[in-house]
Amino acid sequence: MKAAVFRNLAVAWRPAGSSPLLSQKNQGLSFSLLPSAVQRRGFASAGGKYDVVVVGGGPGGYVAAIKAAQLGLKTACVEKRGTLGGTCLNVGCIPSKAVLNISNKYVDARDHFERLGIKIDGLSIDIDKMQKQKQKVVSTLTQGIEHLFRRNGVDYYVGEGKLTDSNSVEVTPNGKSEKQRLDAGHIILATGSEASPLPGNVVPIDEKVIISSTGKRSDLCFA
Repeated sequence: MKAAVFRNLAVAWRPAGSSPLLSQKNQGLSFSLLPSAVQRRGFASAGGKYDVVVVGGGPGGYVAAIKAAQLGLKTACVEKRGTLGGTCLNVGCIPSKAVLNISNKYVDARDHFERLGIKIDGLSIDIDKMQKQKQKVVSTLTQGIEHLFRRNGVDYYVGEGKLTDSNSVEVTPNGKSEKQRLDAGHIILATGSEASPLPGNVVPIDEKVIISSTGKRSDLCFA
């Protein structure tokens, strides 16, 4: 079984001539979200050698990392955002739905409760409390992914990952200048995408006049 294990999860890169992704021993391991034969490892900070290094901690990357660890592979995940879950969990799907849920409840109270015999005087919206509730939902889920990393033995590096050759990733930790080297038998690229400015940056994306998709989502969620 080779890189196809990660089909629909991320782009798997297996250098030519390298050994198969899973050994015969690995193939019998469980896909359960709870660890079995996987050695528990804490979050890492000093580099090292891995069977699999995943660059990107979004929906493709973190799932691929957890699956690899469950299959008995020593696994690391590199994510520069500082929180796992990618765009969806941090500024997209989850926060927008949290705000939408609160907004729908307000509309129900304003437009429909009175006809049901429920009268509310002085109904209003507290944006600060909405923001705190939205962030609580996001934090609960991002911390849940960190918990799954710990439970399944995935080493988590917070910083920017850069391919230096076919079997290594250089990590620059956020806010630090020293670099860490991760050697890997296999590398999975799950970096997602970013908005591209016009050539020459003649019209910069300032998130005020020119807004990217990420910035727009953040604005809609009061981030």
